[in-house]
Formats: sequence, structure tokens, C-alpha cells
Amino acid sequence: MNWCHYRFRSLWDLPGTPVQAYAVLERVEDYPLWWPQVREATSDDGRGGVFRFRSFLPYDLVVTARERRRDPEAGILEITMAGDLEGWARWTVTDGPRGTRARYDQEVEVRRPLMRRLAVPGRPVFLLNHALMMRAGRRGLAAYLAAV
Repeated sequence: MNWCHYRFRSLWDLPGTPVQAYAVLERVEDYPLWWPQVREATSDDGRGGVFRFRSFLPYDLVVTARERRRDPEAGILEITMAGDLEGWARWTVTDGPRGTRARYDQEVEVRRPLMRRLAVPGRPVFLLNHALMMRAGRRGLAAYLAAV
């Protein structure tokens, strides 16, 4: 087993329509407005940028993201990542039981040296850190969508 490899899936039931959720999710530079753990999101050309994340652990993760797929008809936004995390992430936005269901899939390998050294003993804490970040993101996006 590669202890530095992670695969995540989150399902967020959100208010509003899939079109509304997709429009918010594609404006990545606005993520810090509704997702507290996204500390910085800068877009260089509308197709990529640099992102800085921090959840409850006292370190930042910085990644450079490049758009791999943007398909409003299918409700898909997908990026590749390099930096402290290397891999990909994808949003898939569809109709849901309360308006919209946003599915987040991510597959990454940790590149940050300290996290690699702590891969085995730290894995449960890293997983919890990610879960808390995703929970806060869902709450933030739901509140943001409810306000628009």
C-alpha cells in the first residue's frame, strides 16, 4: 500500500439548481468567500491557478491547478494538481433530492515532505483533517447558494 496516496469522494446535497451550483463552483477565485479552509485561490488565465488550503492542522497545502475538463452540459469540472498534492479532482453536479447533488472525487499523492515522513502514523489525522474541510465546504456552499 502506498501510504501517501489518497482517494476521496464526497456527496453534497445543496439548495438551488445544478446550473446555479455549477456557476459558483467554476468561479474558483471565489472559493475563499464560502469555503473557510481555502485560504487563497488565484486564477492566472481562467484555466488554472494557485490554491492554498488549511484545515485544523497547522500547515498549509499549496497546489497549482490546471483545468482538464469543463463541461457545463454534463455538470463536470475537472482539474489536475501539482505541488504539495499531485493528482486530480473533479466536481460532478446533477439534480439531487433537495435541489442539487455535487459529487467531489479526488485522487492525489502527497508530495509535501513532512506529510510523506508522517504518512503511516499521520494517516488517520490527515483523513480527519480532509473530512472536516469537506464538511465546512459543504456548509459554506449551501449557505452561499441559499443567499443568492
